[in-house]
Amino acid sequence: MRIGLIGYGKMGQAIEAVAMKRGHTISFKSDSQHPFDAADLARTDVAIEFTSPHSAVANVLKCIEQGIPVVTGSTGWFQRLDEVKAQVAAHGGTLFYGSNFSLGMNITFMLNNRLAELMNRFPDYEPAVEEIHHIHKKDSPSGTALTLAEEIIHQLDAKTGWAENEPSANEILGIATHRIDEVPGTHHVSYTSSADRITLSHEAFNREGFALGAILAAEFCRGKKGVFTMKNLIQP
Repeated sequence: MRIGLIGYGKMGQAIEAVAMKRGHTISFKSDSQHPFDAADLARTDVAIEFTSPHSAVANVLKCIEQGIPVVTGSTGWFQRLDEVKAQVAAHGGTLFYGSNFSLGMNITFMLNNRLAELMNRFPDYEPAVEEIHHIHKKDSPSGTALTLAEEIIHQLDAKTGWAENEPSANEILGIATHRIDEVPGTHHVSYTSSADRITLSHEAFNREGFALGAILAAEFCRGKKGVFTMKNLIQP
């Protein structure tokens, strides 16, 4: 499969390495200094986009308009998701998006959802979310932390919203954010009572897990039309 890389930083380089191991070829590599064009897309089967919240939507729509399936791991733009989905439908395109492409993290999402469902019966436990990422990450809280928080809020009657770097209290779920050195990504969900604490955690050791998930998503997209997430890939 011919894969185009939109964003060629550390994540793009990790994706390239995994793609080559799995027998794929790289049709083009694009970054802020080297924008991609229609000719690049014409020799591409699937594009993988990891850039920034400010450029992600334009990059995705450019692919969709050219009829190229696109996998995007950029976060911080999901407030425009309905707009993008409408364009996917209008062009009969293919979009695979996610806040985190790690297989382990997506299994953690499923566990988080089930745990929150159970904990709704026990309001004496106060939930909280914590995330730690490298100092280069542009969005805060991370898209992954927001996904965890939104799942908790959906399941818990006591919570209606979240706040960054504030303690959980009343209707608000606190999300603590930290930016430290080159940490790939660590997320904790906790439920604390006066008697004990329950903790659900995921720690990424490197970018390889995210890269593999992105390649699996690209492979999944071939021959499909519509909008997909990691749930479509993981669930039987």
